[in-house]
Amino acid sequence: MGVLTVAAAAAKSALTIAGISKLTFIPAMLAAMAYFNYDLLDPENRPFNQKYLREEYDFIIVGGGSAGSVLANRLSEVEGWNVLLLEAGGHETDISDVPLLSLYLHKSKLDWKYRTQPQDSACQAMKDKRCSWTKGKVLGGSSVLNTMLYIRGNRRDFDQWEAFGNPGWGYEDVLPYFKKSEDQRNPYLARDNRHHGIGGYLTVQDAPYNTPIGAAFLQAGEEMGYDIVDINGAQQTGYAWYQFTMRRGTRCSTAKAFLRPVRLRQNLHVSLFSHVTKVLIDEDDKRAYGVQFIKDQQKQIVYAKREVILAAGAIASPQLLMLSGIGPAQHLQEVGIDVIQDSPGVGRNLQDHIAVGGLVFEIDYPISLIMSRLVNINSALRYAVTEDGPLTSSIGLEVVAFINTKYANSSDDWPDMEFMMTSASIPSDGGTQVKRAHSITDEFYDEVFGHLTNKDVFGIFPMMLRPKSRGFIKLRSKNPLEYPIMYHNYLTHPDDVGVLREGVKAAVAVGETKAMKRLGARFNNKPVPNCKHLPLYTDEYWDCMIRQYTMTIYHLSCTAKMGPSTDPMAVVDPTLQVYGVKGLRVIDASIMPTITNGNINAPVIMIAEKGSDMIKETWLPKRRKRNAKSSKFSEVKKLFLNKNTSCSTNR
Repeated sequence: MGVLTVAAAAAKSALTIAGISKLTFIPAMLAAMAYFNYDLLDPENRPFNQKYLREEYDFIIVGGGSAGSVLANRLSEVEGWNVLLLEAGGHETDISDVPLLSLYLHKSKLDWKYRTQPQDSACQAMKDKRCSWTKGKVLGGSSVLNTMLYIRGNRRDFDQWEAFGNPGWGYEDVLPYFKKSEDQRNPYLARDNRHHGIGGYLTVQDAPYNTPIGAAFLQAGEEMGYDIVDINGAQQTGYAWYQFTMRRGTRCSTAKAFLRPVRLRQNLHVSLFSHVTKVLIDEDDKRAYGVQFIKDQQKQIVYAKREVILAAGAIASPQLLMLSGIGPAQHLQEVGIDVIQDSPGVGRNLQDHIAVGGLVFEIDYPISLIMSRLVNINSALRYAVTEDGPLTSSIGLEVVAFINTKYANSSDDWPDMEFMMTSASIPSDGGTQVKRAHSITDEFYDEVFGHLTNKDVFGIFPMMLRPKSRGFIKLRSKNPLEYPIMYHNYLTHPDDVGVLREGVKAAVAVGETKAMKRLGARFNNKPVPNCKHLPLYTDEYWDCMIRQYTMTIYHLSCTAKMGPSTDPMAVVDPTLQVYGVKGLRVIDASIMPTITNGNINAPVIMIAEKGSDMIKETWLPKRRKRNAKSSKFSEVKKLFLNKNTSCSTNR
């Protein structure tokens, strides 16, 4: 009975946090997990929320997300360093572990719930014409809310970063850091040790559950002339099963991967519900010496002996820089902030991946993921006991395709379009949570998808990989608790319109292949509101349509970009140190000069791995000397051995 009491308590708290109490199978699932001793709802044990903090730490990390969790782990490896990780949210829940339920976490207490300014260029089907930008407010950050897709990007992304004037960031330089984190569980992929690693903290595996639609997608790709590839291997162009950051059928967030195993380190403190409001900077010396934050409704200050590291993400990191006096001088003066460092690139250069929602194909067979049919007590027990079944599906994401539109050079293996191919779509949950997560209006949903509610469908979401449009973030006021003003500027560059339109046309063509026609695939060609005056299937219609259901894929990045000192818009140098301020680095998606070719969680983890080594190289000069001595000793030893070998030969 004690175990079931634990389960009931966990169920109550998890449901309250996630706001999904209408899903009646959840309590049964949690009870089963507890009964089968699934860690009594926490097998690896969460990090402690440190109540009493030291006055000073060697390093203060702001943000416990995908980058911050890695940094906390790697920096606390050095025994003499005291490390503090400050996170505005709390712990992830047992609900957030369930892959199928990720969209139910959007707009929950684990989400910052950002919304952009209304703009005519995109998101016209959303409430108030405002896009919703989901960002994780939880230990593990957006790795707790995302769809767990492990995609590193394209080698040309990183070679381009290096060509921009960032030495050490080429593909061959960053590949070891991808492999360092990875524990690849697919033996077929793992044997490619040139591209994959095993034994790292981050578990990467194939989905335990797929529908027949996934295999049909791959057949369609071959029919269209594409290879079946490992998208994190030698070639990106082609079709593939997704690789996921999962462990035993559940989410493997960065908090689970990097923080839980080191929770007992005495030199690592984790402080939750700690909202950082300012970096403290000595105006004379221009050195960061601490941070100000709010915890338990109290303003607190903690000092940094060596460095403050911002890992708060592409919205909060530039916001904090500006609140601390680092940013475009004129803008800071407008909101009443004293300028410490005029850095015009802070908050600029915002890039994101967008896709077109609403490409839905009805099929004839009951093989898709329909929530009301598959998500029940039986599937909950299957998830809890055997770690498979429909609840281990990442909202139906099964196959990914990287293809070239007519605007890409196909000989380069640098595709400009990604298809996110799903065995479910917007109407598969009865018109409830997906619509809410994407902020789609009731009127738009009813008119375009209402007739498909709870019917068997699949979806293809064409995602543009290298946008030319650039958004920006600026402060609303100097109040740190006010959200910044966010302009997405999606589709404001005409080239983006062309690429996304061609992606839509290619996605519709997938539904016409023999492989998909065997399932009875037929495109939902219900004209979208605001575009009915245009003939269906024309370029003019698609150009209008893509501005309606414009989906962010939540890959906000590039708002504090890395670059050489000759680039006036660069915010950090190639070692990720903020220009003009000592003892301050930014290590997260903000520093990307350009967005990578795919989902960005894996590159962010890589950036943190590489950033950690850069910090060690700065502060552990003895290690470098020791390495030099060691290598000198090796040379002497080698000479000695060679000498002995030659002597015995002479004998």
